[in-house]
Amino acid sequence: MSTTVTPNLPALDKDGYLINREDWTPEVAQALAAAEHINLGDAHWEIIELVQAFYREFELSPASRALVRYTQQRLGKEKGRSIYLMGLFPPHPALMINKIAGLPRPANCF
Repeated sequence: MSTTVTPNLPALDKDGYLINREDWTPEVAQALAAAEHINLGDAHWEIIELVQAFYREFELSPASRALVRYTQQRLGKEKGRSIYLMGLFPPHPALMINKIAGLPRPANCF
């Protein structure tokens, strides 16, 4: 496994995901988001917290379909849409959200 070290960030794997989930903090999330040109606001944090809850509940990172469905169940139809999530976390919401939330890459996301 190759690792990447970025200033102000703990060790990352070759895809930019944290190697140790315990290294995640809100400051790390800000740095990971900034590296992806995403400026985190309240709407972003709502989804990040939701994805972390999903991980605690199911012990896996949500792929796209599960992410949309879970968001819809918890936050309603307006936010539980691919287009909404794409607007917050382009270009691949499931990958970006899990990365910024300090979670592993979803198993079936390429």
